[in-house]
Amino acid sequence: MIDLRSDTATRPTDGMRAAIASAAVGDDQKREDPTVNELESRGAALLGQEEAVYLPTATMANQIALRVHTEPGDELLGEEHSHVFISELGGPAVHSGVVTRGLPGVAGRFTPEQVRAAYRLPAIHSPRTRVVWVEDSHNASGGRIWPLAEIEELRAACDELGLRFHLDGARLLNAAVSSGEEAATIGRLFDTVTLCLSKGLGCPLGALLAGSAEAMARARRFKHLFGGAMRQAGIVAAAGVYALDHHVDRLADDHARAKRLAVGLAEAGLAVDPDRVETNFVQLDVAPLTPAAAIAMLAEHGVGLSSTIHPTILRAVTHLDVGDDDIDRALELIPRALEPARVGA
Repeated sequence: MIDLRSDTATRPTDGMRAAIASAAVGDDQKREDPTVNELESRGAALLGQEEAVYLPTATMANQIALRVHTEPGDELLGEEHSHVFISELGGPAVHSGVVTRGLPGVAGRFTPEQVRAAYRLPAIHSPRTRVVWVEDSHNASGGRIWPLAEIEELRAACDELGLRFHLDGARLLNAAVSSGEEAATIGRLFDTVTLCLSKGLGCPLGALLAGSAEAMARARRFKHLFGGAMRQAGIVAAAGVYALDHHVDRLADDHARAKRLAVGLAEAGLAVDPDRVETNFVQLDVAPLTPAAAIAMLAEHGVGLSSTIHPTILRAVTHLDVGDDDIDRALELIPRALEPARVGA
């Protein structure tokens, strides 16, 4: 199986397994695990923030960030198809008592003017608009990237309105590598930043939440409250340290393979727009097939793709475990499997 369903499919490399096996460990709850401490220190610097907290998942990191910034009854603004709105099981309401309002976006992005229009003037009967949420790269739009200038404009609007500004940077390093911007240059524009380690970086689990020392002191309390406190977590944090050393620059390989896949599928007559491929996602419209039928047909040919929130669109995601030979083979198998969806079929 050529598994293009998600970059979460990555498995630890031999080098990463060796780092895990030799990790120095201690009690993370007491902040005595040297490997966790190293990962947190390096992660904070990477993301342009004062401190970072190591957590089991990026979803937990996002939800803790929201809890840090809000009180029950506050309101969160973000692009309507952001991960926090559609893929975290209503976490803002469950964990923080927060109201969410989705803004229509283009390629996962929205404007300062939309934020100003959505902002609620303080009133006794209204939720308090509190947090603006950016996802970069943006999953549902196909791994699209926010230009730095647009983030800077949003930051200015948040400062003007007194709003907190969070970056769901689960795939921030994909965005940084593709755009040529330093991750810290992007990250320091935000009050808090989430980074997932188990996607393009290839770790078996883990995420970082970064922000000011004051915000991270609160985040550590919520880490315990949310059930994310661990003991000898250096065993898995070692994978994160290894990934920062070995798996960041190579994200460019994933992006190049995604672009080659998109161009090849388009040349084969499938509904793919290579110009929309900015990182490691390729979106493929399989109409008139249903996604379920297309996924089954692809599986019969040995290729795994996954559905999206869009009714007829599947996604292919390149990652550490997908090489050039896999892309060559996928370019043979996908058009063959999806013959009914090819132009003129």
